[in-house]
Amino acid sequence: MSTLISVQSLSYDSISGPLLDNICFTIKKGDRIGLIGHNGSGKSTLIRLLNGELTAKDGIITKSNQCLVACIEQYLPEALYDLTLIQAVMAVLAVDQQYEQTWRAEVLLTEMGFQPEDWHLLAKTLSGGQHMRLLMARALMIQPDLLLLDEPSNHLDLQTLLWLETFLMRWQGGFVLVSHDQHLLDRVSNSTIILRDCQLSFFSLACTQARMMQFEQDEADQHRYDQQQKEIGRIEQSAKRLAIWGKVYDNESFSRKAQSMLKRVDKLKNELVDKSDGHPWSLVLNGVALAAKRLIHFADLNINVAGHLQPLFKIQDLLIKSGDRIAIIGPNACGKSTLLIYLWQNWVNKLQTDHLTIHPLCQIGYYDQNHQQLDGQKSIVDALIDFSLIHAEQAKLALIHAGFAYHRHSQRVDQLSGGERSRLLFVALSLAQFHLLLLDEPTNHLDLEGKEELIVALQSFSGAFILVSHDRELIEKSCNRFCLIQDHCLTEYHDVDQLYSALQRHSPALKLNSSLAKQSVKITTDNHSDADEMLERLVELEQKLAIDQARKQKHQKQFLQQSWQREIDILLEKLGIN
Repeated sequence: MSTLISVQSLSYDSISGPLLDNICFTIKKGDRIGLIGHNGSGKSTLIRLLNGELTAKDGIITKSNQCLVACIEQYLPEALYDLTLIQAVMAVLAVDQQYEQTWRAEVLLTEMGFQPEDWHLLAKTLSGGQHMRLLMARALMIQPDLLLLDEPSNHLDLQTLLWLETFLMRWQGGFVLVSHDQHLLDRVSNSTIILRDCQLSFFSLACTQARMMQFEQDEADQHRYDQQQKEIGRIEQSAKRLAIWGKVYDNESFSRKAQSMLKRVDKLKNELVDKSDGHPWSLVLNGVALAAKRLIHFADLNINVAGHLQPLFKIQDLLIKSGDRIAIIGPNACGKSTLLIYLWQNWVNKLQTDHLTIHPLCQIGYYDQNHQQLDGQKSIVDALIDFSLIHAEQAKLALIHAGFAYHRHSQRVDQLSGGERSRLLFVALSLAQFHLLLLDEPTNHLDLEGKEELIVALQSFSGAFILVSHDRELIEKSCNRFCLIQDHCLTEYHDVDQLYSALQRHSPALKLNSSLAKQSVKITTDNHSDADEMLERLVELEQKLAIDQARKQKHQKQFLQQSWQREIDILLEKLGIN
């Protein structure tokens, strides 16, 4: 299979230090690569290096002469804001090619879901999901061999997310996809790159299987490291004892042996297994259950936007009490974020109306998806102090625990990646106790481990929360009430299956699994061709599950437990064991 891009000994330094160190890999024709890693690990930087936007400190990126590369950015470039859709798509071509290629731009916009009457809209008027489709049309105009996609699933509603999934499954070329949506990656990719500790690991596996293999490698490395440390300790003790005997008994032989042992210790230390630093963050959200019949009550409330005569939607009657975990779902621009902003502003300004009642003792925390609560011009430590009203030393300690090294505390907020700003805002929220959390698209910039941390934190949160999200895993695992905004009205469902059925009725093209538990796990007949092999696999999985569950909760690998449990359930069904 022909090589499209070859990367050799690539290194890159960021403001905060080394980001990529001597990495090597190749991208071949037909590769469908998922690129994952902790926030700040260098995923977007690697995409920009591959696209030629950045220059590496060291190393070589070689691109095949026949390889055309197109990059789909996270955000719509400002240069396109005042262009119409048709102009924005045509702008990727040379001026002398544009006239004769107008028909292709029109075809691509149509394939992306834009009607002819939309073609002359200004790009800046589009929603986040429409931005992504416009950028996709621009990329396809040059008929690329390789697509570079930097978190295209951010800010997408469920319908658009599934459209993206279908598009990538049908795409005949190669791609490198940065995403924190494990379900999407499992569906569309055939290999995975994991970036961490300035290094790269390549797996010819989809995301979940690659993460499982990486975890097993980490377990083996930890075991080897522990054995090496044990041997080093044993030799050091022997060397110390011999050195003492050499002095006490004036025995040069003992002293020489002690020196020899210490040299051996130095050699063993140089040969120590390189362990991963692991995920730099453990999230804890401190919730308090307010002893009251209601925290919030909405009654005949219209959610409006200035300048619009018709309300976005209406809430006839909605009561929120402690322990409620409410998901607000609906298409982009239907008013989900507007509802949270309205509630937050009324609480901050201590406003009560006939349509909105807030308990006077209720303390509310707000996660703003645009991170506007953090002053971008301030250092991260000063921004945290301003937000949380804590002492400088407390702020510095909290930042270090969240993976922000001391030398980064003077870095400005606007220099952080989207994921790092998300982490900083969550750190700020974790320093207080709330009765109610308002969470507006909290997983947009979280990495896979951060998303798993958030799910665990919300599952144990003692207060209530209102969650705006399109993340199916987060919704299903964290929420117990489900509200759908549809046809300018908010309707509540107490069962996620009912919610998905309502979505399908409204949009027949929307194909959703009703539960994560129903996702298929591939067990081939080659691996489990008879009952004995299935029983061996069952015992192995149950042992892994028991060992991981025995760890402290913050060290447990929830995504592995879920995968193992799903496979256990299928094996039990195949074996006829109830």
